[in-house]
Amino acid sequence: MTTDPFALFDSWYTEARASEINDSNAMALATVAADGRPSSRMVLLKGHGPDGFVFYTNRESRKAGEIAINPNVALLFHWKSLRRQIRIEGALAQATDAESDAYFASRGRDSQLGAWASDQSRPLADRATFEARFAAMEQRFAGGDVPRPPHWGGYRVTPVAIEFWQDRAHRLHERRVFTRTDGGWHEGMLYP
Repeated sequence: MTTDPFALFDSWYTEARASEINDSNAMALATVAADGRPSSRMVLLKGHGPDGFVFYTNRESRKAGEIAINPNVALLFHWKSLRRQIRIEGALAQATDAESDAYFASRGRDSQLGAWASDQSRPLADRATFEARFAAMEQRFAGGDVPRPPHWGGYRVTPVAIEFWQDRAHRLHERRVFTRTDGGWHEGMLYP
């Protein structure tokens, strides 16, 4: 057993990539609105390491507005096929423009166009309006590369706590928690 939470995450994530049929990189992101109400949604992990966990989104979306007010968030990975979950708590910071540009360039063209066409989280009168905006973006960028929209980019969650939960028989689960300290990480266990 490792005492490095990132090595343990890598091991579990590798197993999840092999066993989960769809979106093994899906994670719930929980934020808090200005009025104190929590909000959660699924986002996709696009990078990870000792410096944090990265996802990309529209920076004018509801989640981005909540992040601007309170950068403290929680992530949750749940891999049903493995009967495991990982909870991560930490603060968000924007990824660099270079990181955001590089990831955006790796996306499929339709996904790139969709980032331009969508006013994420804002009211939409009907599907036809969105499809017309998408078609307009196809025309706008026809024959050329699609640049990253200025309102779109990455966020990195720098963890202060990482909990690994493993299902066990008779609900006698195992919970290992790592808490960041000035000297590195402190490891402990929690009752299930």
